[in-house]
Amino acid sequence: MITAIYPGSFDPITNGHLDIIQRAATIYDRLVVTVMSNSSKKPIFSLQKRVEFIEKVTGDIPNVTVESYSGLLVDFARQKQAKVIIKGLRAVSDFEYEFQMALMNRKLNNEIETMFLMTQSQYSYLSSSVVKEVAKLGGCIKELVPESIEAEVIQHCNQK
Repeated sequence: MITAIYPGSFDPITNGHLDIIQRAATIYDRLVVTVMSNSSKKPIFSLQKRVEFIEKVTGDIPNVTVESYSGLLVDFARQKQAKVIIKGLRAVSDFEYEFQMALMNRKLNNEIETMFLMTQSQYSYLSSSVVKEVAKLGGCIKELVPESIEAEVIQHCNQK
């Protein structure tokens, strides 16, 4: 049984993230979506709320679980007996950073592989930052985030 981890801040989860989750879940026996605490980012949604959002939109995918973690990703992967880290790529600009992270993770634990999945082209422009900005400014985020969390994302972004 091969376990993979899909880490991210997911602030909030977008349809691009969900695309990667759905596709990775068909490749690996078990997928742990890991909401990471990232000190370089200032999330607007709490860690628990981000976990709740992902659980809500992945509840129908039986081999997906959602957890939060703060620390080195390779340590979490070891705890979960994961052999693979999934990273989604939107464009070439994502690759440079993700490549550096993959090499560092490989240095920290050479038993864990990083697999890159390209997002579908309709999501190549999409990021959580874009979603938050559009929502804050009163724009339409339909088709940017899963429909089941859209209203809550809008409401929360308009409170900030």
